[in-house]
Amino acid sequence: MKIRKVPPPADYPPEEGHYLRGNDLSPVAVVIILTYAYDSIPPDIENLVRVGIETGAALSGTLQTENIGIEKMICNLVANPNIRYLVLAGPESPGHLTGDALTKLFKNGIDGRKKIIGAKAPTPYLFNISFEMVERLRKQVSLINLLNEGHPDVIRKAVYSCYQEKPTRFRNYTLYDPGVYPEDAICRKITWRVTRPELEPKSEEEKKQVEKLKSIMEKIKRRVEERKKSKEGRTYASQRFYQN
Repeated sequence: MKIRKVPPPADYPPEEGHYLRGNDLSPVAVVIILTYAYDSIPPDIENLVRVGIETGAALSGTLQTENIGIEKMICNLVANPNIRYLVLAGPESPGHLTGDALTKLFKNGIDGRKKIIGAKAPTPYLFNISFEMVERLRKQVSLINLLNEGHPDVIRKAVYSCYQEKPTRFRNYTLYDPGVYPEDAICRKITWRVTRPELEPKSEEEKKQVEKLKSIMEKIKRRVEERKKSKEGRTYASQRFYQN
Protein backbone atom coordinates (compact mmCIF):
# COMPACT_ATOMS: atom_id res chain seq x y z
CA MET A 1 0.00 0.00 0.00
CA LYS A 2 1.42 3.36 -1.05
CA ILE A 3 1.82 5.92 1.76
CA ARG A 4 0.03 9.16 0.86
CA LYS A 5 2.10 12.34 0.81
CA VAL A 6 1.36 15.94 -0.22
CA PRO A 7 3.61 18.83 -1.24
CA PRO A 8 3.76 21.50 1.48
CA PRO A 9 2.46 25.03 0.73
CA ALA A 10 4.58 27.34 -1.42
CA ASP A 11 5.51 29.56 1.55
CA TYR A 12 6.61 26.62 3.76
CA PRO A 13 8.38 26.84 6.15
CA PRO A 14 6.73 30.14 7.18
CA GLU A 15 9.13 31.06 10.00
CA GLU A 16 12.86 31.70 9.75
CA GLY A 17 15.14 30.14 12.33
CA HIS A 18 18.26 28.12 13.00
CA TYR A 19 17.35 24.97 11.10
CA LEU A 20 18.09 23.08 7.89
CA ARG A 21 15.44 22.02 5.40
CA GLY A 22 15.56 18.48 4.07
CA ASN A 23 13.04 16.13 2.49
CA ASP A 24 9.62 17.86 2.47
CA LEU A 25 7.85 14.47 2.31
CA SER A 26 9.62 13.10 5.37
CA PRO A 27 7.49 12.06 8.37
CA VAL A 28 9.94 13.38 10.95
CA ALA A 29 11.63 16.56 12.17
CA VAL A 30 14.52 16.89 14.62
CA VAL A 31 15.05 19.56 17.27
CA ILE A 32 18.18 19.91 19.40
CA ILE A 33 18.09 21.98 22.58
CA LEU A 34 20.60 24.83 22.41
CA THR A 35 22.22 26.20 25.55
CA TYR A 36 24.69 28.51 23.78
CA ALA A 37 24.49 31.81 21.93
CA TYR A 38 23.78 31.39 18.21
CA ASP A 39 27.19 32.81 17.29
CA SER A 40 29.01 30.20 19.38
CA ILE A 41 27.18 26.92 18.69
CA PRO A 42 29.53 23.97 19.45
CA PRO A 43 30.46 21.65 16.54
CA ASP A 44 28.80 18.65 18.21
CA ILE A 45 25.42 20.44 18.27
CA GLU A 46 25.81 21.50 14.63
CA ASN A 47 26.68 17.92 13.78
CA LEU A 48 23.48 16.60 15.39
CA VAL A 49 21.45 19.04 13.29
CA ARG A 50 23.20 17.84 10.13
CA VAL A 51 22.73 14.19 11.11
CA GLY A 52 18.98 14.78 11.25
CA ILE A 53 18.92 16.12 7.69
CA GLU A 54 21.37 13.56 6.33
CA THR A 55 19.24 10.73 7.75
CA GLY A 56 16.14 12.13 6.05
CA ALA A 57 14.38 14.62 8.35
CA ALA A 58 12.10 17.26 6.86
CA LEU A 59 13.52 19.91 9.19
CA SER A 60 16.37 19.75 11.68
CA GLY A 61 17.44 22.63 13.89
CA THR A 62 18.03 24.05 17.34
CA LEU A 63 15.61 25.34 19.96
CA GLN A 64 16.69 27.84 22.60
CA THR A 65 13.68 29.39 24.36
CA GLU A 66 10.54 28.02 25.98
CA ASN A 67 8.25 30.61 24.39
CA ILE A 68 9.09 32.34 21.10
CA GLY A 69 11.37 29.49 20.02
CA ILE A 70 8.61 26.93 20.51
CA GLU A 71 6.09 29.20 18.77
CA LYS A 72 8.23 29.42 15.63
CA MET A 73 8.84 25.68 15.67
CA ILE A 74 5.10 24.97 15.90
CA CYS A 75 4.41 27.25 12.91
CA ASN A 76 6.86 25.29 10.76
CA LEU A 77 5.68 21.84 11.87
CA VAL A 78 1.95 22.34 11.30
CA ALA A 79 2.70 23.93 7.92
CA ASN A 80 3.77 20.51 6.65
CA PRO A 81 1.18 17.75 7.28
CA ASN A 82 3.71 15.10 6.19
CA ILE A 83 5.57 15.63 9.50
CA ARG A 84 4.19 13.16 12.05
CA TYR A 85 7.09 12.90 14.53
CA LEU A 86 9.43 15.26 16.33
CA VAL A 87 12.70 13.90 17.72
CA LEU A 88 13.82 15.96 20.73
CA ALA A 89 17.47 15.61 21.78
CA GLY A 90 20.38 17.51 23.28
CA PRO A 91 21.11 18.70 26.82
CA GLU A 92 18.40 20.38 28.85
CA SER A 93 18.74 24.14 29.21
CA PRO A 94 19.33 24.89 32.92
CA GLY A 95 17.90 28.40 32.56
CA HIS A 96 15.02 28.10 30.10
CA LEU A 97 14.15 24.43 30.80
CA THR A 98 13.09 24.33 27.16
CA GLY A 99 13.06 20.55 26.92
CA ASP A 100 10.72 20.24 29.89
CA ALA A 101 8.44 22.91 28.41
CA LEU A 102 8.26 21.09 25.08
CA THR A 103 7.52 17.69 26.62
CA LYS A 104 4.83 19.22 28.84
CA LEU A 105 3.31 20.97 25.82
CA PHE A 106 2.83 17.65 24.04
CA LYS A 107 1.53 16.00 27.19
CA ASN A 108 -0.74 18.72 28.60
CA GLY A 109 -1.26 21.53 26.07
CA ILE A 110 -1.83 25.12 27.21
CA ASP A 111 -4.34 26.75 29.54
CA GLY A 112 -6.59 29.77 28.97
CA ARG A 113 -3.67 32.15 29.52
CA LYS A 114 -1.64 30.25 26.90
CA LYS A 115 0.71 28.88 29.52
CA ILE A 116 2.14 25.41 28.93
CA ILE A 117 0.44 23.33 31.60
CA GLY A 118 2.85 21.85 34.13
CA ALA A 119 5.99 23.40 32.63
CA LYS A 120 8.77 24.34 35.06
CA ALA A 121 10.30 26.94 32.72
CA PRO A 122 10.36 30.63 33.82
CA THR A 123 8.07 31.92 31.04
CA PRO A 124 6.37 29.03 29.17
CA TYR A 125 3.77 31.21 27.45
CA LEU A 126 2.77 30.94 23.78
CA PHE A 127 1.14 34.36 23.38
CA ASN A 128 1.72 34.72 19.63
CA ILE A 129 0.03 31.64 18.21
CA SER A 130 -3.54 30.35 18.30
CA PHE A 131 -5.01 27.57 20.41
CA GLU A 132 -5.88 25.90 17.09
CA MET A 133 -2.21 25.63 16.10
CA VAL A 134 -1.22 24.17 19.46
CA GLU A 135 -3.92 21.52 19.31
CA ARG A 136 -3.06 20.76 15.68
CA LEU A 137 0.55 20.13 16.70
CA ARG A 138 -0.53 17.72 19.44
CA LYS A 139 -2.85 15.82 17.06
CA GLN A 140 -0.54 15.75 14.04
CA VAL A 141 2.88 15.20 15.63
CA SER A 142 4.11 12.63 18.17
CA LEU A 143 7.12 13.47 20.34
CA ILE A 144 10.09 11.12 20.54
CA ASN A 145 11.75 12.27 23.75
CA LEU A 146 15.54 11.83 23.76
CA LEU A 147 16.20 14.82 26.03
CA ASN A 148 19.72 14.82 27.51
CA GLU A 149 20.92 12.44 24.82
CA GLY A 150 23.10 13.45 21.93
CA HIS A 151 24.81 10.55 20.22
CA PRO A 152 24.53 10.78 16.42
CA ASP A 153 23.73 7.07 16.09
CA VAL A 154 20.71 7.44 18.37
CA ILE A 155 19.38 10.32 16.24
CA ARG A 156 19.94 8.29 13.07
CA LYS A 157 18.11 5.29 14.47
CA ALA A 158 15.16 7.39 15.63
CA VAL A 159 14.77 9.15 12.26
CA TYR A 160 15.23 5.88 10.35
CA SER A 161 12.55 4.15 12.43
CA CYS A 162 10.00 6.88 11.58
CA TYR A 163 10.44 6.09 7.87
CA GLN A 164 9.44 2.43 8.06
CA GLU A 165 6.27 1.13 6.41
CA LYS A 166 5.78 -1.51 9.09
CA PRO A 167 5.74 -0.80 12.86
CA THR A 168 9.31 -0.72 14.13
CA ARG A 169 10.44 -0.81 17.72
CA PHE A 170 12.70 2.02 18.90
CA ARG A 171 13.25 2.27 22.65
CA ASN A 172 9.76 2.48 24.15
CA TYR A 173 8.21 3.70 20.90
CA THR A 174 6.57 1.82 18.04
CA LEU A 175 7.31 3.89 14.94
CA TYR A 176 6.30 3.81 11.28
CA ASP A 177 5.30 6.32 8.61
CA PRO A 178 1.49 6.80 8.88
CA GLY A 179 1.41 9.11 5.88
CA VAL A 180 0.09 12.65 5.64
CA TYR A 181 -2.11 14.09 8.39
CA PRO A 182 -5.65 14.14 6.97
CA GLU A 183 -6.26 17.88 7.22
CA ASP A 184 -4.95 20.85 5.26
CA ALA A 185 -1.72 22.51 6.31
CA ILE A 186 -1.88 25.49 8.68
CA CYS A 187 0.74 27.73 7.11
CA ARG A 188 0.87 31.07 8.93
CA LYS A 189 3.59 33.47 9.94
CA ILE A 190 3.53 34.83 13.46
CA THR A 191 1.82 38.19 13.81
CA TRP A 192 3.99 39.50 16.61
CA ARG A 193 1.97 40.74 19.57
CA VAL A 194 4.39 39.87 22.36
CA THR A 195 8.16 39.93 21.86
CA ARG A 196 9.03 40.10 25.58
CA PRO A 197 6.87 37.38 27.17
CA GLU A 198 8.77 37.68 30.44
CA LEU A 199 7.30 41.18 30.89
CA GLU A 200 3.68 40.17 30.32
CA PRO A 201 1.28 39.80 33.30
CA LYS A 202 1.14 36.15 34.35
CA SER A 203 -2.06 36.20 36.41
CA GLU A 204 -5.40 38.00 36.60
CA GLU A 205 -4.12 39.97 39.59
CA GLU A 206 -1.06 41.15 37.65
CA LYS A 207 -3.28 41.98 34.67
CA LYS A 208 -5.57 44.10 36.86
CA GLN A 209 -2.56 45.93 38.30
CA VAL A 210 -1.21 46.64 34.82
CA GLU A 211 -4.62 47.92 33.64
CA LYS A 212 -4.89 50.11 36.74
CA LEU A 213 -1.45 51.56 36.09
CA LYS A 214 -2.34 52.22 32.44
CA SER A 215 -5.52 54.00 33.57
CA ILE A 216 -3.55 56.21 35.97
CA MET A 217 -1.00 57.04 33.25
CA GLU A 218 -3.80 57.95 30.82
CA LYS A 219 -5.36 60.30 33.39
CA ILE A 220 -2.01 61.98 33.99
CA LYS A 221 -1.49 62.31 30.23
CA ARG A 222 -4.92 63.92 29.79
CA ARG A 223 -4.28 66.39 32.62
CA VAL A 224 -0.93 67.39 31.13
CA GLU A 225 -2.57 67.92 27.74
CA GLU A 226 -5.38 69.98 29.30
CA ARG A 227 -2.90 72.17 31.18
CA LYS A 228 -0.87 72.61 28.01
CA LYS A 229 -3.94 73.68 26.02
CA SER A 230 -5.02 76.02 28.84
CA LYS A 231 -1.58 77.64 28.94
CA GLU A 232 -1.55 78.03 25.16
CA GLY A 233 -5.00 79.65 25.36
CA ARG A 234 -3.83 82.18 27.99
CA THR A 235 -0.72 82.95 25.95
CA TYR A 236 -2.83 83.56 22.83
CA ALA A 237 -5.23 85.83 24.73
CA SER A 238 -2.29 87.83 26.15
CA GLN A 239 -0.79 88.29 22.71
CA ARG A 240 -4.12 89.50 21.33
CA PHE A 241 -4.40 92.01 24.23
CA TYR A 242 -0.98 93.53 23.51
CA GLN A 243 -1.61 93.60 19.76
CA ASN A 244 -4.81 95.55 20.28
